[in-house]
Amino acid sequence: MLNFTRRTWQIVFSLFVIVSLSTSSVFAQTTNISGTVTEEGSKETLVGVNIVVKGKVIGTVTDLQGNFNLRVNQAPPLTLIFSMVGFSSKEIEITQENVSNLQVTLAEQSILGQEVVVSASRIEESVLKSPVTVERMDIISIREAPQASFYDGLNNMKGVEMSTQSMTFKSFNTRGFNANGNVRTVQLIDGMDNQAPGLNFSVGNIAGISELDLESVELLPGASSALYGPNAINGILLMNSKNPFQYQGLSVQMKGGIMSESTRSNPSTGFTDFAARYATAFNDKLAFKVNVSYLKADDWQANDFRDQSLSNGFGIENGTRENNPGYNGVNIYGDETGQSMRGVAQSLIANNLLPAGALGLIPDQTITRTGYNERDLADYGTESLKLNAALHWRLNDNVEAILQGNYGTGTTVYTGADRYSITGFSIGQYKLELKGTNWFVRGYTTQERSGDSYAIGIAGQGINEAWKNSPQWFGEYVGAFVGARGQGLDEASAHNAARNFADIGRYEPGSSQFNAALADVRSRPIPGTAAAVGARFVDKTNLYHLEGSYSFKDITWADFVVGANYRVYDLNSDRTLFATDENDEEFSITEFGGYAQGSKSLFDDKLKLTASVRYDKNENFQGQWSPRVSAVYTAGKHNFRASYQTGFRIPTTQEQYIDLRTPQARLIGGLPLLRDRYNFNSNPVYSLQTVTQFGGAVQASAATPQIQQAAQAQATQIVMAQVNAGQIPADQAPAAIAALTMQLVPVVAAGANINQLQAYELKEFQPERVKSFEIGYKSLLANNKLLIDGYYYFNRFENFIGSQVLVQDANYQPGTLQTDLGLNLLQASTRNVYSMPINRSEIINSFGWALGLDYKLPKGYTIGGNVSYNKLSNIEDLGDFQPAFNTPEYRTNITFANREVFKNFGFALAYRWQDEFAWQSTFVAPEVSSRQLSVVPAYGTMDVQMSYKIKSIKSIVKMGATNLFGDGYTQAWGNPTVGTMYFVSLTFDEFLN
Repeated sequence: MLNFTRRTWQIVFSLFVIVSLSTSSVFAQTTNISGTVTEEGSKETLVGVNIVVKGKVIGTVTDLQGNFNLRVNQAPPLTLIFSMVGFSSKEIEITQENVSNLQVTLAEQSILGQEVVVSASRIEESVLKSPVTVERMDIISIREAPQASFYDGLNNMKGVEMSTQSMTFKSFNTRGFNANGNVRTVQLIDGMDNQAPGLNFSVGNIAGISELDLESVELLPGASSALYGPNAINGILLMNSKNPFQYQGLSVQMKGGIMSESTRSNPSTGFTDFAARYATAFNDKLAFKVNVSYLKADDWQANDFRDQSLSNGFGIENGTRENNPGYNGVNIYGDETGQSMRGVAQSLIANNLLPAGALGLIPDQTITRTGYNERDLADYGTESLKLNAALHWRLNDNVEAILQGNYGTGTTVYTGADRYSITGFSIGQYKLELKGTNWFVRGYTTQERSGDSYAIGIAGQGINEAWKNSPQWFGEYVGAFVGARGQGLDEASAHNAARNFADIGRYEPGSSQFNAALADVRSRPIPGTAAAVGARFVDKTNLYHLEGSYSFKDITWADFVVGANYRVYDLNSDRTLFATDENDEEFSITEFGGYAQGSKSLFDDKLKLTASVRYDKNENFQGQWSPRVSAVYTAGKHNFRASYQTGFRIPTTQEQYIDLRTPQARLIGGLPLLRDRYNFNSNPVYSLQTVTQFGGAVQASAATPQIQQAAQAQATQIVMAQVNAGQIPADQAPAAIAALTMQLVPVVAAGANINQLQAYELKEFQPERVKSFEIGYKSLLANNKLLIDGYYYFNRFENFIGSQVLVQDANYQPGTLQTDLGLNLLQASTRNVYSMPINRSEIINSFGWALGLDYKLPKGYTIGGNVSYNKLSNIEDLGDFQPAFNTPEYRTNITFANREVFKNFGFALAYRWQDEFAWQSTFVAPEVSSRQLSVVPAYGTMDVQMSYKIKSIKSIVKMGATNLFGDGYTQAWGNPTVGTMYFVSLTFDEFLN
């Protein structure tokens, strides 16, 4: 890997030198231009206006007096482009060799739909004529969003949904199949994929870009693999930072407020958020910027205590620790460890620790250990530190070099198969890029470090085991239960007495013993040792990426873009998270790909046709082709679009190589090497559904007279043979027959139903694919006051990757009754449970639509709204498979705002609502998930902000609240309850207009 890294940067540096030398020349003439830019209406000077030479990278900005000076190594004629967010751009042709005192005016932009986007086709085009749906936030909409952060402001976009796992860990999604740490969407910051390469979640809002340095956000819902490669199957989010040539000066933001939610340990707590940015250009060749931001808060808490066990006849809502011995609370940890009382009793009897007759006092129930609340185990002290620095060097008028580093570290909470306390996590991204007006070459690396992060659920389990190991605890529980029943207590009272006895001396949360045990478990990597559980997960995975793109400028009859990329994942978890090879080394994964796109305008530019194709290859999978064709037809102000494209998702690094034991199952990757490692070929595995059905059939038939009589007949035959052989006295025969009958009933019942137990058929693991059709309409009507944007899509997913829970006999011995009759599969202590990604054979179809309306009212008021609809269209064909669509059918947003109600004062309101839906994931107990009982309730929120611009100190004061009137809500199963946040910020910008 070190060799690869060196080769990669050698290639990048060589390209850097070649381009520098090949584009440097001595120009025969230099054109000097100077002048002033003012606002058309007020005649006030405008600072920070961006001025570039059309077709080149050279440019400058106006200073604090609105003046500019620009030197261009080109003889006239040439064209200058003057632009600034909130103002209409203007092009001015320069025909003289030297121009001084050029007077330029810009008019405030009040027309909707004038944005230019590059994400849809990798070339600049009007957002109205984009071939696919594009959502966009610019500097003004970011600044004036009625939310505490720009990432929360994504909620205002149509079709976007969010999964909040903590204050700073939020995953966005579009068009269904939502997930925590969503791997079907891609986030790019300045072209760098900020997904954690080992832990597989996007970290855009944990350790990403500072809001002060954010210039724009562009979102493409739906499949985008044709241009952006693997994994952009549900959407791609591009976050672009400010160029220090164009955005100079000092900016500082101080933000604070209160977070309030009634179920938290302390319902109301404060938070602080500080950010600063400084950028300057030494001349028209060299500029740099630095950014720092720091947030600190007491996080939202996950306090869902409903019962996921569904055991002993209890359901989600009515099971509690007090009434259900098998209770397993959603946000309670350590209580996932459970055993059958009868199985424990039989083991005690076999070891002469209980008399055989005691088995008649034992109910056929599951019992679980007493767990701990999440808030007792998690680190809710949220922190986020983001650092950024970039050096921009204009080698000449045509080429700009960028050396950039982003680093972030912090503490937060994340939901996956467990709840994870991401403590001291850090990620660094370092980039070297060369770019011209129509090309770029970019090399970067992502360096991920997990810090002291740990699995909260495993931590709860580990504390229990550190205090008293499970065999001892369950033995004490069952022994005490038998004693209580023998004293005449009813079952409920006996359970209460048994738990009290087994829990004597249990570590209490906050005690020195508890804290020491938690610290010990947190310090030990997963899975720990034979003697002690470990909850800490280690990941030091690195990503190395090289890519380039070129747009042909000299072809006049069509537009062509080509590009290619090469990337390597270097897995490193200190052999705790990922599988290893025969040399006990973790794997590296290589990918490469390339694309080509052509577009042509016809019929006086009324029709634009675009076609592209991309090929990608991952070393563990077959190559993938991703074509896209689109058409945009413009009839006056009406723009109609249609597209067909394919997308694909290469399984994540964890889906390929994970090998991790959790309280509920061992998580393994889908590659053949993991199947071989756990002997799936010689020791068959069964789907959890099959085992559950088999167990239910065994339990049902065990209650029938036929099975009981058959078991009694076998028991009588065995016992009488022992009596005849003088092995037991004849007077003990009736009791021995009764005890043996009870043991033989499940054996006979299993034999009668063994034909229901069919081994799971394993198939080749492949990338996930989608075929996506979309039609859309966008127009600007009513004298440019009404913007309409709508779309309809249909997706067809093939090789859909879902999680499959598999059960295997842990004591596999063919020829024994326990193995041959599948009895080992029915007991937690005698079976292995695996969760692995597999490709579903079912075709999954989904469809949806969205409609957005924005209207500009008189006096600067704007009102907007959008509604989106998403649904699986063939759910009835999927049988018992639950594809984790995790998306409400309806979502709505309504906004009302005015940037300037009166001089310098503005406000914005945003209301959003979404329907209820069922959530499926590996965090949800399998039976709860399969029965779709994990319902996320519907909710609505109101967000509001008021802002006042204080020009005398070049600052803006912003006050607001999110979820102003609503009750607390959750956005995914097991996630925290989000309450109300009140905030106030003061933003100083040296170049504020």
